[in-house]
Amino acid sequence: MPPFITIIMPIRNEEKYIGLALDSIREQDYPADSFEVLVVDGMSDDATRDIVLAKGREFTNLQLLDNPGKIVPCALNIGLQRSRGEVIIRVDGHVILEPDYVSQCVHYLEQTSAACVGGVISSINTSWIGQAIAIAMSSKFGVGNAHFRTRGTEGKEGYVDCLAFGAYRREVFDRIGGFDEEMVRCQDDEFNYRLRKKGGKIFLSPRIRSYYFTRSSLGHLFRQYFQYGEWKIRVLAKHFSMMQYRQFIPPLFVISLLTGLLLAPFSQWVRLILGAELALYILCALINSILLCRDNRIQYLPVLPVIFFILHSSYGLGFLYGLVKAFLARLAPPRPVWDNVPAH
Repeated sequence: MPPFITIIMPIRNEEKYIGLALDSIREQDYPADSFEVLVVDGMSDDATRDIVLAKGREFTNLQLLDNPGKIVPCALNIGLQRSRGEVIIRVDGHVILEPDYVSQCVHYLEQTSAACVGGVISSINTSWIGQAIAIAMSSKFGVGNAHFRTRGTEGKEGYVDCLAFGAYRREVFDRIGGFDEEMVRCQDDEFNYRLRKKGGKIFLSPRIRSYYFTRSSLGHLFRQYFQYGEWKIRVLAKHFSMMQYRQFIPPLFVISLLTGLLLAPFSQWVRLILGAELALYILCALINSILLCRDNRIQYLPVLPVIFFILHSSYGLGFLYGLVKAFLARLAPPRPVWDNVPAH
């Protein structure tokens, strides 16, 4: 008898992709009576809820739940409270799963000692700029050692620090609790750190595959990675030992650029150093862009260096912004006791 699975899908305003995402779940090769789908909606104000309700009329193991908190960790915890599964899989509303995604997750949970298993993500989009963003987000130069984005379907399987859209054994949540509702972003990082700290392992296999719709504009991409950087500070504040040197490269890059721009009018040496730094960065961005543009993707070459710069600078700026916010919060005087007393 296969284990019963709960798929939790936190969403808000996903009218463009939610139908495709739910269709990919309905088409899983896993027995239909052995899994449930909990779509937890953050009070969408577009057509998302109508689409989910329409899909529910033909997808009997689908439930739509409300998330008044509107953020992902609240949605995940609501789903956990209502879930019946022995295995919990978190999936987003702009992700398409391969038909064997659930069965492969179950296979690897049974074959390994991992507390969580997951796979590789192929970033996709339908617009020119969106597809260029998808290409940049699949490269190590763009997103670092996020193996679930960069390893590809031919990569090696093994244990990793973090992944997206993981399948967790139910006992994980009984042992370490749910998702931290302070974490508007980076809630997966924070949760997986607690999991590893308690001895849990996370296993990545390229045989577990999904497709992620990236942002479709440079502005939305900037906002996404700015928030990643901002909320990474909150994760590090909670778990200082989680810090790795690579997390400081984008903010140091931004600091060096801003400092150089401020001091350049007053020093020839600063101008030379700043020029050398920019030239080296542009060279690295161009080389990586050219390598990514093989296989008939030359049309994306002009914009890839710009996307790389947005990925790095927005994350770095967000990181610095989060750091300043955390510092100012520590300096702020405590609120008087009477501020917390309700008015009569």
